[in-house]
Amino acid sequence: MDSRVSVQVEDFNVGDEYQALAQSNASGAVVTFVGKVRDMNLGDDVVGLSLEHYPGMTEKALLEICNEAEQRWSLEGIRVIHRVGDMSTGDQIVFVGVASAHRGASFEACEFVMDYLKTKAPFWKKERTTAETRWVDSRDSDAKAAERWQK
Repeated sequence: MDSRVSVQVEDFNVGDEYQALAQSNASGAVVTFVGKVRDMNLGDDVVGLSLEHYPGMTEKALLEICNEAEQRWSLEGIRVIHRVGDMSTGDQIVFVGVASAHRGASFEACEFVMDYLKTKAPFWKKERTTAETRWVDSRDSDAKAAERWQK
């Protein structure tokens, strides 16, 4: 099982990440998700954001999320990349890719990883709008999405 986690400033290439996950002939499905910087949030025009993290702790939390996904589903590989630093609208923030023998496991595991990443990984987001710079609070909708995975 190939599980890789990266927290980085640099952008990522979705095609390269897909190819790495798709190499195994046992993988009948590869599901990917890419999160991007939106130009609107809470009714305000967003021009960019800054993401901060706690080095070491963040990677550990992401690996724990991947490990839990591996325990729940039969997977061939997981790849999580999360960017930090300053970004502009349209920039890629996060990549989650999951490979498995069947699509159901890949879709579910990808959603699980993303839901848990939003609620359990120590990232802090500061948005730059046309009017101000503000820290973004966690959302109830993210917590509710993660609750569905509780055993």
